Amino acid sequence: MARAARRPGNLPAETSSFIGRRRELAEVRTKLTQARLVSLTGPGGVGKTRLAIRIAADLGRGFRDGGSLIELAEVLDPGVVTNAAMAALDLRDQAAAEPLPLLLSYLRDKELLLVVDNCEHVLGAAGQLVTGVLKAAPRVRVIATSREPLSVPGEHVVPVPPLGLPAPHAAGPLTQLRQNETVMLFTERAAAASGGFELTTANQAAVAELCRRLDGLPLAIELAAVRTRVLAVEQILDRLTDRFGLLTGGNRAALPRHQTLRTTIDWSHDLLQDAERAVLRRCCVFAGRFTLADVEAVCTSADVPAARALDVLSSLVGKSLVMRENAAGPACYRLHETMREFAALKLAESGEADTVELRCTEYYRSACRRPARERRHRLPEWLEWVDLEIDNIRAVLQRCLTRGDTARGIELAAALGWYWITRSATEGMRWLGEFLAAEGGAPHMRAWAHFVRGFLGVLKADPVAARPALQAAMAAAEQAGRPDLRSEALAMASIAEGMAGDRAAARRLLDEAHTITTGLAYPPGRLAVVQARVLNGFFEADLGTVRSGAIEGVRLAREAGDLYALEMMLLNLGSAALIAGDLAESGPLLTEALRIAGRIDDRVAQFYLLAAFGCHASAAGQARLAAQLFGASETVRTRVGADRVLFLGSLLARARQTVAGALGTAAFEAGFEAGKALSRDAALALALGEPAPGAPAPPAAGSAGPGPLRQRETDVARLVAEGLTNKQIGTRLFISERTVDSHVRSILNKLGFSSRAQIAAWMASPDR
Repeated sequence: MARAARRPGNLPAETSSFIGRRRELAEVRTKLTQARLVSLTGPGGVGKTRLAIRIAADLGRGFRDGGSLIELAEVLDPGVVTNAAMAALDLRDQAAAEPLPLLLSYLRDKELLLVVDNCEHVLGAAGQLVTGVLKAAPRVRVIATSREPLSVPGEHVVPVPPLGLPAPHAAGPLTQLRQNETVMLFTERAAAASGGFELTTANQAAVAELCRRLDGLPLAIELAAVRTRVLAVEQILDRLTDRFGLLTGGNRAALPRHQTLRTTIDWSHDLLQDAERAVLRRCCVFAGRFTLADVEAVCTSADVPAARALDVLSSLVGKSLVMRENAAGPACYRLHETMREFAALKLAESGEADTVELRCTEYYRSACRRPARERRHRLPEWLEWVDLEIDNIRAVLQRCLTRGDTARGIELAAALGWYWITRSATEGMRWLGEFLAAEGGAPHMRAWAHFVRGFLGVLKADPVAARPALQAAMAAAEQAGRPDLRSEALAMASIAEGMAGDRAAARRLLDEAHTITTGLAYPPGRLAVVQARVLNGFFEADLGTVRSGAIEGVRLAREAGDLYALEMMLLNLGSAALIAGDLAESGPLLTEALRIAGRIDDRVAQFYLLAAFGCHASAAGQARLAAQLFGASETVRTRVGADRVLFLGSLLARARQTVAGALGTAAFEAGFEAGKALSRDAALALALGEPAPGAPAPPAAGSAGPGPLRQRETDVARLVAEGLTNKQIGTRLFISERTVDSHVRSILNKLGFSSRAQIAAWMASPDR
């Protein structure tokens, strides 16, 4: 992940001050100089995650590619651990490469600090992932957090104990007590909760004793601290002491730390109102983040009406029993893993677990079903929603699989088709394959599931995997009496045969699909037939067929409001025009396609379109821009695991050769590397001729150079973009190498850049 303001990767910003842990911080820093894997171990609630993030935030600045956080607390299925890692690193399983090889290939040359958090419930899969990363990527180091070690080669374990406790019967100076890290945490959280809490001589003994009774466990301390809103510290201490006494018969040494935390949570739970208890225990059905709308749909009932959900949820957040996430978009919440375990026990005790889990399944099945199939014009909003909810949806799929609920599971997995197509193809094939291997499910849903699986096989350029799935889809559609589904399966099977090189089979299947759709008022079927005709036209180098089919496809897609189909048809039509050398026609078509690809975040289409824009720039005589676009396309390609640019391969090869000849080898390579260094957003902006996100303001009228640069700095920047060294620039401009170095540093500071490649990218931008 690219760093912003020198903050590494996707590590979350601190939301409150970090307390103590000097010894652990120092120990991990030392061990990371000796080993490439350090595991922070300890029971839940001791603060392993915050410690790991703090260390990574400090040390990540020393890694060229920063630091990234892979969160596994919300991953219940070991089979998607690699998917979670890919999502954290902004990679996509959308093309030919399998997830793990794609991940390892991406990390191979990275200098990165990875935090792999909460591994204990997927220990084997997490250990395999980390082992693979350490073998494949020699400059990647890993901090893992888990309740137990990963037990993999090269692991150095650092136990994370609770925070240091104040001395018994603390009655020393306040200044000394304030330095104790447990007291510091309690004081900070109490002040944040009550708005006016202070450590004083009057309450210091109670605060010190309470911190000791809570064993220095950060989660327990936070739960107690929020109660200072309504109780004095002495009252909190008395009530917790009574609770502990019931468990131990007065023997204070008999209470283990894990029981201390459970007791503190239980005490906090008992202080809740009935509605708060009900919502808290029901929230455990969410494996990941959840929204107010999710709570209203799943966690309310006759005793807790949806109209009260906001007030109840707000109260649980205020009591630190539910955490609010600081993220862009709609407000999201989640449970600490220890709290989720507690809530799950309470849900089981309540006898309503089956009811709530079924309500959760129905909610996500209903939410995914209609938009995914019938409302493709809402695809951007729906995909954004699934991106947020995917861990909850995965948990529902896993429950369906475990309980043999094939009917609901197969419908949900198939309804997620557009998510699998644009986000996670291999995972989608796995879920669909597991449900299809079981008995059950309506024939038309099995037909659709087989079709989606075949579609994913085609997307991954794997006709061998696609063929049997599409054959099964055709048979199931016929059994269900659904000619509409059969027509789509026939059209996709035609594409698979064309991809495999069997032109006769491709034509036969396409003819049958066309015959069926002629008598149907079914836009998706007509679009599928047109797409098959266009792609087979490409396979046969028949640009006339491509052009006529794509024109019809654009019209049909606009009428249907189908953004994905419109993106594909515009791409097809623009590519055909580009191959024919018609730059005036291809430019607007490729531009509209790229805007849609950005809206639905279709990375394969973005890769293809960036390459097409590079060919367009080459043909238009914009060699420097073309070199950058080729580099940007290469970066996107490697991050989605694509292996080639279909249909534009020969044109792309000629265009790159032309650009290299026009610029010279050094300048071409400099431009190419500058393009590779661009963020995806910046690359899309470059192709569209728009200012890059965060780019410097345009120059004022009459300024001597582009943006904030003086004329001499502009001259230096132009030569940097051509790939010249400081010595070569000095010779060209008749100035010393030292002066060139000074100019380069000034340019980097003024533009907020950190590399010569970024200077080259900026110089190539038409809107600098």
